[in-house]
Amino acid sequence: MITQTRVLLHFLSLLIFAVRECRPVCVDAVSDTEAVLGRPMKLTCVSCMKREEISAETRVNWYYTGPDDDRQSIFLYDGRPRDLEGPWKGRLQWNGSKDLQDVSISIIKIRLNDSGRYECVVHRQFSFNLYTPSMEKRVEIKLVVKEKASTDSTAWYSEIMMYVLLVFLTFWLLVEMIYCYRKISKSDEQTQDSATDYLAIPSENKETPAPAVME
Repeated sequence: MITQTRVLLHFLSLLIFAVRECRPVCVDAVSDTEAVLGRPMKLTCVSCMKREEISAETRVNWYYTGPDDDRQSIFLYDGRPRDLEGPWKGRLQWNGSKDLQDVSISIIKIRLNDSGRYECVVHRQFSFNLYTPSMEKRVEIKLVVKEKASTDSTAWYSEIMMYVLLVFLTFWLLVEMIYCYRKISKSDEQTQDSATDYLAIPSENKETPAPAVME
């Protein structure tokens, strides 16, 4: 039992160390391009940075171009999020991350005339000693607004299979843990029974010291 406890403590220590060493990983994500009337919609824009670039000054501009090809600025982040004056005022919400790798925004309530082309422009100014390079990234999203959500049987089937697989893996892991625990407990019981049987042997069956030799 002592051995089992030690193994468990070592495993927990390694698990805690692994969790502490984990760091958030930035992954480029593609935004959805279909919105439903009256529902909120997230316009995803991700601009990943390297570890040494985290301290960069970041400026984000969001633009909208409608069917008339009129391009207008609708949102700005320059140290703080600001929705600009115009028809979008009060309908946009900052949805970016603290490290400014995710610079997404959300439309609180979609309208039919929100269909069009959205553009996210990320400008970063880096500072490496006396060297101050900059970079710019553009992400374009062509959004289509529908009155009702379209049914996607493939996505529905994939979601069901994902949940089934998750339940199966959880059940399998639970069975493996119970099996290992019983196996270790049985081994400990056999060891204790052997020790008890040895102690229960009558004293007359044990070796007795040879009688002392009388002169």
